[in-house]
Amino acid sequence: MPSYPTPILTTNRLTLRPLTLDDAADLFAVFSDPAVVRYWSAEPWTSVADAETTIGHALDCYRDQSEVRFGIELAETGVLIGTVGLHHVFPQNRRCEIGYALASQHWGKGYACEALGAALDYGFHELRLNRVEADIDPRNAASGAVLERMGFRKEGYMPERWFVHGEMADTINYGLLKSYWDARPSR
Repeated sequence: MPSYPTPILTTNRLTLRPLTLDDAADLFAVFSDPAVVRYWSAEPWTSVADAETTIGHALDCYRDQSEVRFGIELAETGVLIGTVGLHHVFPQNRRCEIGYALASQHWGKGYACEALGAALDYGFHELRLNRVEADIDPRNAASGAVLERMGFRKEGYMPERWFVHGEMADTINYGLLKSYWDARPSR
């Protein structure tokens, strides 16, 4: 796994693709929503400059091939509705972390599972990862359900791991092995 090029992936309803500076307004709309960032370790964005900074970081990562970050776009409309990324990559150990966010008006429609499925399949089969990890706030039941639907298993609980939005927050750690991914029933 010497590099992590970010390809364009397609699903039935989504296109996962590299972010561009043209995505700033759509990305700002996602991360300026307090509901979306409720369980993230950052406050809601207050200007498009926040989106531009994040996109700049993604562009740096594309250049140095240090992580894979996708914009999630509705195939039918071309509107960017979120992100999914494989980051904190440890090549020697063939593992990384995954993070994702969707605009709140698109919750409950199966887009998160669809996007994660494409990103995970790419990670396991193209990047040859063996393990993908996620950590979430235990109060974020919807995110936990998405991870479990994708085959992730709860592996640990860490009380008061993060200071988020003025309060200490716990973490549930999840892990997904390639062997779990490959053994899941066809979907």
